[in-house]
Amino acid sequence: MTMLHNPVIRGFAPDPSLVRVGDWYYVATSSFEWFPTIPLHRSRDLLNWEYAGHVGGAVPGDSLGGVPDSGGVWAPSLSWDGERFWVVYGVVRSLETPYFDVDVYVSTAMKVGGEWSAPRRVASHGFDPALFHHEGRLWLLNLQNDHRPGGRRFAGIVMTELDRATLAPIGPTRLLLQHERLLEGPKLVRRGDWFYLVLAEGGTGFEHGVRVARSRHVTGPYELDERPLLTSRDDPSVPLQKAGHGELVRTAGGDWVLSHLASRPVATPSGPRCTLGRETAVQAVVWDEDGWPRLRQGGHHPDVNVDINVDVNVSGNIDDVATADSRPYTHAQAYSGSGSGSGSGHAVNIDGHVDGSDGSIDRRVDVDSTLEVDADRELTADIDAPVHSGSFGSSDPRLVDHLEWPWSTLRAPVDSSWARVDQRTGAIRLRGRHGPESLWARSLLARRITEHRAEAEVTVDARPHTFTQAAGLVLYYNTVACLSLDLTWAEPEGEAQCGQQWAVGRPDGRGGRTVLRLVERTEDGPREVAVVGIGADDAETEAAPVTLGVSVTGADARFWWVRDGVRTPIGGVLDFGRLSDDHGGRLRFTGAMVGIHAMDLVDAAFTAEFTGFRLACG
Repeated sequence: MTMLHNPVIRGFAPDPSLVRVGDWYYVATSSFEWFPTIPLHRSRDLLNWEYAGHVGGAVPGDSLGGVPDSGGVWAPSLSWDGERFWVVYGVVRSLETPYFDVDVYVSTAMKVGGEWSAPRRVASHGFDPALFHHEGRLWLLNLQNDHRPGGRRFAGIVMTELDRATLAPIGPTRLLLQHERLLEGPKLVRRGDWFYLVLAEGGTGFEHGVRVARSRHVTGPYELDERPLLTSRDDPSVPLQKAGHGELVRTAGGDWVLSHLASRPVATPSGPRCTLGRETAVQAVVWDEDGWPRLRQGGHHPDVNVDINVDVNVSGNIDDVATADSRPYTHAQAYSGSGSGSGSGHAVNIDGHVDGSDGSIDRRVDVDSTLEVDADRELTADIDAPVHSGSFGSSDPRLVDHLEWPWSTLRAPVDSSWARVDQRTGAIRLRGRHGPESLWARSLLARRITEHRAEAEVTVDARPHTFTQAAGLVLYYNTVACLSLDLTWAEPEGEAQCGQQWAVGRPDGRGGRTVLRLVERTEDGPREVAVVGIGADDAETEAAPVTLGVSVTGADARFWWVRDGVRTPIGGVLDFGRLSDDHGGRLRFTGAMVGIHAMDLVDAAFTAEFTGFRLACG
């Protein structure tokens, strides 16, 4: 037996789609507006998970520019037909409209971590599609959306047979099930003479759940089980809330498990807040005497600790399954975000100047940002240009090799035109582009926060000469929910904001000053929390590199910077609970991230260098 500790993949890993191939288990999760698109994890024992790649090219043109917050790639469904992997998913381009404007795509690969085929569009009835392989036939399941006035956005589950070669529809689309309660995310599995339709019920919030229907025939009609298989909607004391969006899989040992999403809320004066987003969990399942799936522990509440009989061949080679991805993994690639096997990762101290008297946390590191440096790699000449030169030079994809998982980027993959790694020092150079509220060209690299206690820091070297240039450390949820501590420019102390981008070389000789500006962005707009001058009122005086940091405890965030080897707080306690699915009145589906960013609204030439990034969660 294996004891799982849920969530098994922690921090922003929603809508898990689980499949077993031989002794390997694979999970695909939603990525929304973030790249890499459709992260994939794998495990032999359902306990220890490693990053196994992503579905490259999932979005045509590799761009989600302009999609709204929490739009983009929704609920991928991963499957295996005996020869290759399939994934089907929706790209949602409108949110909180009647239409969704969703395009459903299918891609295939021989190896999960290998090359995925160019996406092909299929019938796009709605979001959360799935594929079902049965006796050589291919079926597409989907939610039906009725956008008409008076129509239902969740108007039933439909099925369309597809030609396996062309993916063109064969015959009519069939209605499988309609219900007065919100049902979505259909998955089909066969057991004995029954086809079981596993459904997400009740939306994505605290009413979420899993409901099952069944039929003797793949095309229905389907009978709905009278009670949920899984939900925590009736008990706010259950540690795993929002439990839903499930998939049934048979283990190598013949038992059954249910993969599902869940959240770990923290209590706030405004109610529970799930700052880590929705995460991946696994439950043990048995079948009752009437042939319905039930949680092995009884009832319908998810367990944190679950015994699973996976009957894994632990001595087996990585290539026991011919289609398993056999490439080696670096430390960064193997990061699972789970911590389920040994707490929350390896114990190391955060580098940099830290005053140990501040009540620092027990630092169990989920992410070690140490970069593997290949000294034999040739660098382009301009990568060594001074950070204040504004030079970024020609693109060279070799210079972004280490900016892969666990780094993520917004609405487009990382590109060497705006992000570089100095392979000798590990320093990351960013070229500033759009501002924090842009849906387009953001120069931001971020990582998932996986525990309610977290700490991040980075040293920034930049030379801003105008208020339109900034670089720093950011806690990010979306364009209207982020906290950023930036190195930027301001007028001389005591002088009003005048918008003078011509400040350098003023007749009075005063060219402004370098400052740290802490800004909170909400749906009501940006709010300046604090400004601290760190440079002289002299345009010719350049500030030294500065170390910035942030500590998160539950729903509280505290920013700081290092002066004379001592942490210096800035801005007081901020509401990290705003960076959650649960704040505000709009749809939100992702999770809180921490990262580095740069901005230059005028020339897109300002550069900043970042060193010593560390993220500790636990």
